[in-house]
Amino acid sequence: MSMAVVGMVAGMALGFAGYFGGFGAFLLVAALGAVGFVAGRFLDGDLEPGDFFRARDRGDRRR
Repeated sequence: MSMAVVGMVAGMALGFAGYFGGFGAFLLVAALGAVGFVAGRFLDGDLEPGDFFRARDRGDRRR
C-alpha cells in the first residue's frame, strides 16, 4: 500500500472522528494514530528505543 493511500485513509478516519465525535474524538484518533505509527516503526525495525533517549551532543550548541 502506498503512502498516499495510507495518508488518505488516515485523513478520512480523522474526518469521520471529527464530524461524528467532535474535536475531542478528533484529537483522540490523531493521538492513537501517532502511537500506532511509532509502534509500527519499532516493529519494522526503523526505530530503536535509544533514539528517543540518546543524549544530545553538547559541542554543537550555541550560547
